[in-house]
Formats: sequence, C-alpha cells, structure tokens
Amino acid sequence: MSGRVVITGAGGLIGGILRNALGSDREITALDVRRSRDDDVQRVDMTKLRAAERSLTGAEYVIDLASNPSTAITWDEAFRNNMRATLNALEAARRAGARRVVFASSNHVTGMYERDEPYASIVAGRYEGLDPTAIPLISPGHGARPDGPYAVGKAFGESAGRYYAEQHGLSVVCLRIGTVNAVGCPRNAREFATLLTHRDLGQLVQCSLDASDHVRFGVYYGVSANTWRFWDLADAERELSYQPQDNAETFR
Repeated sequence: MSGRVVITGAGGLIGGILRNALGSDREITALDVRRSRDDDVQRVDMTKLRAAERSLTGAEYVIDLASNPSTAITWDEAFRNNMRATLNALEAARRAGARRVVFASSNHVTGMYERDEPYASIVAGRYEGLDPTAIPLISPGHGARPDGPYAVGKAFGESAGRYYAEQHGLSVVCLRIGTVNAVGCPRNAREFATLLTHRDLGQLVQCSLDASDHVRFGVYYGVSANTWRFWDLADAERELSYQPQDNAETFR
C-alpha cells in the first residue's frame, strides 16, 4: 500500500530500522528533534504543535516514535516532552487528514506484571519447573500496570489514541514494542522472552500500515516468536496479519 509516511523520532534506533525496512516501498519523511548528519532527517520539535502540524501536512500515515526512550525519565520529562509530543502527533495527524497513526507504545505499560510469577522467574532466567507452552499470556485486555513515568506516558498515549479514534475517526494502532536493541539479539535473561528482532519489527509496522480500514483502534504487543515470551500475539496475528519469523532461542 502506498501513501506518504511521516516518521517522528526517526533519528533513533527504531526509526533507523524502520526507514530501512519501509523506505524501498514508500515515500518516507523523517523527523527528529535532534540534529542529524543524515540530510534526509528534518529537525522538528514535536512538542510544538505548529511545527508538528506543518511537518505532517500531506501525511497519509504517521509512525510516532517521538519521545525520550529512556525508561528512567522523570515525571517532568514524561509530561513535558513525551506526553506532549504524543498528543501533538495525534492532533497534527487529525488536522492533516491522515489515514492512520501507528503509535510506538511500550511493553512497560504492563511492566509491573513482571514482579508476579511465573513472569518474575522467566525474566530472571529461572526456568526449572516451568513449561513454556503453559505460560499464562498477558494480553492487551489485561489492565495496565505501568512500571514508571515513561510507561505512564505510554499508557496516556494509548488512551489519547482511543479518544482520537472514537471522537475524530482517526485510525490509531498502538504497538507495545518489546526489546529492540542495536545488535538484534538477547543481551540478558529477560530479553530471551522480550526480544523483538529488527526483521520482525519491520514486518509488524508494515502490517500495521497495511491493516484493513476496519481497524479503527487497537493495542497490540510487538515481540518475536520467542519460546519464553509471555505476551499474547493473538490480536496482532488476527487483526494485523503479523507472523513473527524469529525466536530468541536461536541465539543461545
């Protein structure tokens, strides 16, 4: 499916992966608040609504990555930067008449579940007595349990997305992205459960852009087909046609 795609926060790790994954098939406009050596990345501060609106003019799709990605940010940073940038992306997309916003949410929206069993043992790599096929999966239908200011900001973004979908008819797909790192493989015990490889990330976002117009709003987990994953992919498989190809176990 064609149509101009604007990626906010495009200068970061995920933005770079997506520009490579999507760029051969789509017209991409890349935005980031930071100066970039890449001439293709335009410097735009998404916390400024007028700047956001100008930059999203003519966009059919918006992939919103514009936030401080650190899970250790303060409440002030979550409110002043992340939540404001998210809200401006939604409002600017609405004003631009965009078809869909793909919002980069986070698995940390339900991060507190990892303090409970069996998830606490899985993220610590203690597998004795556990059957990976019998793990109770955490689905988008479970209540939010954010694990810090960063995660609260992402939960806000999901709620704002629902409002824009129901009030303004803007299609919003929220992706609770798992662990994406530069090397594309697990670096610790938790990441054997939470890894989202570069290839699977590209496919997930491609599927989110291509999903039927009947998908007006949805929250979906983004994770590879890891043996020890504990997030439910059923909705993403059914509604977005996402079929992850990779399994973190191959890196052991």
